[in-house]
Amino acid sequence: MVGASRTILSLSLSSSSSLFTFSRTSNFVPFLRLHKPSSIFRHALRRPLCAAAAAPTETNIAEPDQLKHTILLERLRLRHLKESAAKPQQRPSSVVGIGEDQNMKSKKKKMAESFEELGLSEEVMGALKEMNIEAPTEIQCIGIPAVMERKSVVLGSHTGSGKTLAYLLPIVQLMREDEATLGKITKPRRPRTVVLCPTRELSEQVYRVAKSVSHHARFRSILVSGGSRIRPQEDSLNNAIDMVVGTPGRILQHIEEGNMVYGDIAYLVLDEADTMFDRGFGPDIRKFLAPLKQRALKTNDQGFQTVLVTATMTTAVQKLVDEEFQGIEHLRTSTLHKKIANARHDFVKLSGSEDKLEALLQVLEPSLAKGSKVMVFCNTLNSSRAVDHYLSENQVSTVNYHGEVPAEQRVENLKKFKDEEGDCPTLVCTDLAARGLDLDVDHVIMFDFPKNSIDYLHRTGRTARMGAKGKVTSLISRKDQMLAARIEEAMRNNESLEALTNDNVRRDAARTQITQEKGRSVKQIRAVSKQRNTKDRGTSSSSPPARSAGVKTPVRKSTSVRKSTSGRASSPPEKSTKPKRKILKTVGSRSIAARGKKGSERTGKKLSVVGFRGRSSAARPSS
Repeated sequence: MVGASRTILSLSLSSSSSLFTFSRTSNFVPFLRLHKPSSIFRHALRRPLCAAAAAPTETNIAEPDQLKHTILLERLRLRHLKESAAKPQQRPSSVVGIGEDQNMKSKKKKMAESFEELGLSEEVMGALKEMNIEAPTEIQCIGIPAVMERKSVVLGSHTGSGKTLAYLLPIVQLMREDEATLGKITKPRRPRTVVLCPTRELSEQVYRVAKSVSHHARFRSILVSGGSRIRPQEDSLNNAIDMVVGTPGRILQHIEEGNMVYGDIAYLVLDEADTMFDRGFGPDIRKFLAPLKQRALKTNDQGFQTVLVTATMTTAVQKLVDEEFQGIEHLRTSTLHKKIANARHDFVKLSGSEDKLEALLQVLEPSLAKGSKVMVFCNTLNSSRAVDHYLSENQVSTVNYHGEVPAEQRVENLKKFKDEEGDCPTLVCTDLAARGLDLDVDHVIMFDFPKNSIDYLHRTGRTARMGAKGKVTSLISRKDQMLAARIEEAMRNNESLEALTNDNVRRDAARTQITQEKGRSVKQIRAVSKQRNTKDRGTSSSSPPARSAGVKTPVRKSTSVRKSTSGRASSPPEKSTKPKRKILKTVGSRSIAARGKKGSERTGKKLSVVGFRGRSSAARPSS
């Protein structure tokens, strides 16, 4: 029995030494390859271990060190076996991870190449062919399937990305399906779809798109907006209708007068939802929604589907939307709150000595010489009037678009501006023209820089629409340089421009400056204290040691003190400490004076143009 146990141990050790070997491939890390144990090893492993465990022998007692050594080796062998079995499992997981990353990238990159892949009907496809639209955009690939699943969603994408078709096409198809399955029919004063827009111009734009789709999909839509006569709208509502497009105030007026009822409304769209909630349309929207929500509480009612469309979505507006429409799903593209890729952004920094109107003319003339359409944005009515007057004096034909221009005149001005053969290629406007207008503009000039990044995004959205190229030029005065620099930095880093305002940027700059000044003062205090410590150590080491503990020498102590003080007064370190105390007291005033000096030196006659990529050059007439 003893001989058998020794044979087993020797066999296990000799076989374990040749049990595993390393193999290397060109693509994988070395891992352990297990060899199939021989039949002798299996036979030895099957019998003797049971015998050894059943009856301990005198050899086990006589040689405990050898047994401990063999047990330790056996444990090491088992550990190697476990590690070798785990390594081949880890390697395929990393390969799967790489494959998963590639699949995720391909999913992000993979978009529907045609509208057929989105499940649209032949009627809707015929309308798209008539409009010469072949490939869907990113927001259309995301929004059309979600709306067709009858979900209430918020569609967020940059301006000019095709959001109108993203909600209009699936809603038209859903209305056709309701006619086939539920027996819905067209009735007077009972629309099935209502599209609310903040402005008359946007309502007209959506209405034109709906009319072009209705030529093939066969539904009836009407326009009900403010600024027009109410009697023709009443006559239109008395006919059979499927869709109503208009402004909230005028639609509520028709509802109060009994020209329109809520009974069959199944689809509600809020176009430019951020503008609706941000600019005073909230009460009208809540007033319109209240009867719909009460109707949806009934047992037999099927409710209504809500689609919100926006080019920007601030945190405050998003809270309002989530409170008003509980459970709504937010769908956003990767370009939301980011710069438009096809637009070039230039920043013309003005030091104050230049005439801003002359700078505007310098930037405007090269674009007009090329035959480009140009929009000039101003912050106030007075600024808009001044720009219009100055350009007219310099023989530049312009049209105006702001709040004091009557609605009918605004429509006429837009027609003149859009006319390719017209003589008014320049539109001087306020932020009223920054949202919802589908204009073919080549160059956007910001005479007055906006007060926040959201308005900047809306203004720049008037150019480079639907993949076209465009140019944006901003005239930056001294008061707007901090916000402009922050926006330029965010665009260079491809960051979001969601919540940048003049107040936020100045507050952050003030905090940074205070932190830097605190850090400088702390460093100076530490340097002064360090110099004092080193000087005190030097004086203490240079003073003569006491001769004896019992001898009193008061006179010598006083003279040594006088010598040390006189030495400190004439030593170089003391000269360096006194000015530093003054620096600590006057560091704030000196930094302010230095900043004022630098600001006074910023003068120049030429315009400094800085692109969003960080390039700077003198403005030339050809730029």
